[in-house]
Amino acid sequence: MENATIDNFELQVRRGESTRVKPAEETNKDFYFLCNLDQNIAVIMRTLYFYKPDDQDKRSNDEAANIVRDSLSQVLVHYYPLAGSLAISSEGKLIVECTGEGVVFVEAEANCKIEEAIRKLDDVNLGKQLVFDVDGSNILEVPLMTAQVTKFRCGGFTLGICMNHCMADGLSAVEFVNSWGETARGLPLTAPPFLDRTLLKAQIPPTVEFYHDEFLEIKDISNTHQLYSEEETQFRSFYFSPEKLSQLKKSALEDGVTLIKCSTFEALAGLIWRARTKALRMRPDQQTKLLFAVDGRSRFNPPLPKGFFGNGIVLTYALCDAGTLQENQFQHAVKLVQDAISRVTDEYMRSAIDYFEMTRARPSLSATLLITTWSRLAFHSMDFGWGEAIYSGPVGLPQREVALFLPCGQDTKGIIVHLGLPTSSMEIFEELMQI
Repeated sequence: MENATIDNFELQVRRGESTRVKPAEETNKDFYFLCNLDQNIAVIMRTLYFYKPDDQDKRSNDEAANIVRDSLSQVLVHYYPLAGSLAISSEGKLIVECTGEGVVFVEAEANCKIEEAIRKLDDVNLGKQLVFDVDGSNILEVPLMTAQVTKFRCGGFTLGICMNHCMADGLSAVEFVNSWGETARGLPLTAPPFLDRTLLKAQIPPTVEFYHDEFLEIKDISNTHQLYSEEETQFRSFYFSPEKLSQLKKSALEDGVTLIKCSTFEALAGLIWRARTKALRMRPDQQTKLLFAVDGRSRFNPPLPKGFFGNGIVLTYALCDAGTLQENQFQHAVKLVQDAISRVTDEYMRSAIDYFEMTRARPSLSATLLITTWSRLAFHSMDFGWGEAIYSGPVGLPQREVALFLPCGQDTKGIIVHLGLPTSSMEIFEELMQI
C-alpha cells in the first residue's frame, strides 16, 4: 500500500502483482539497432492519462484493465522491440535484445474519485502512486516499458506509462499510444510503425562539418550551483493563454527590423531563457546556453518515412553571454532561438550523428537551460474506448536545468511553463512573468 496526501484525506492505491504482457503473435528474436540519436537519452519518460467513467455505454472500469492489457498484447506485434530489453552491443552502444519477454503490466485500485486525484496533479507522490516504476542498479536492468491501470471509485481510470526515451521521442510515443487505442477499439492502425533505424547510421567515414556546441561544457563562473545548494528549489507553473502568447509574438516583432516573423515557441523560449538568466543573477560575462530539440523528420533528405518509430529529434543550441542577453531587447533572444532552429538541416543532423560516433560526447547542462516541449503533442486524444483523456501529461518534477512547455488540457493553444528555481530566483522570475 502506498500513500500520498490529496486534499484532506490520504490517497491509497492498492497494486496487484506485476505481470508481463507479451506480443500476441511470434515476433522477431533478433537484436534491434538503436541509432546515435537514441544513445544519449536513455532516460525514463513517465506519462499519465485520466479517463472519466463511460456514461454512454455504461461500461465499468473493471473492463478497462482487460481491454488495455489485451490490446497492448496485440499492438506489441507491430512494436515488438518494446517487448525486449536493453543490452550493450559489440561497439559499446545501447541495443535492444528482442526477447519477447513483454511489457510490465500492473492493475491497481484507488480509494477516491478521479476528479479528486486531478485536483492534486502537482503532488509529486501522485505520479509515484499511479505510474509503476521498476528500480534497477543501471538502465539495462529497467524494463523498456511499464503500464499501470488504476481504477477509481467513480468508474474512471488512469493509465500510467513508463517508457525509455531511447525507444521513442514524443511524437513516436504519441503514435504508439494512439495505435494502442485504435487496437483497443478494434480499428486498423492509422500510422503503422516504420521500425528500421539504420536510416540514421553514422556515415563511413564519420564526417563532422559543423560546430556542435550543444556538447560544450560551460564554466559556471556565476556559482549558480551554489545558489541551488543553499536555497530550497521552488517549482512553479505559469499559464500563457492564447491571447498572452499572441501579445508575446507581437512584442517580438515590434521593431520590424530584428524579426519579420516568429513562432509561438520561438517567442516563449526567448522570454523564458532571458528571464531565467536574469533570475539566477548570472554575471554579465557568464556564457549561457539554451538547448532544445527540433523534429528532424521532415528536415532529413530524404525525409524520414511516415510512422518512423524512434527518435527523429536533434538537439540544437543558442549561446550568449548573460550580459548581452539582458542588455539587448527581447527580440534579440528570440532571434537567437530562431537561428538555432534554422541551423538544423540534413547536413547538420548527419554531422551531429557522426560527432557522437567519433566522441561519444553527452550534452552538458552547466549554465544551460534545456526546454522540453510537450505542448504540440496530442497526448489527450488517446482513446481506448472511453473517449479522449480528460487530462494527460508528463509525471514528476523537471531537473533544475529543465523547463517544460506543457499543453493546457483541452485548451490546445494555451501553454503551461513548469520549472524549478532557487527561492530568491523564483521571486525574480515571477515578477518577470508579469507581462
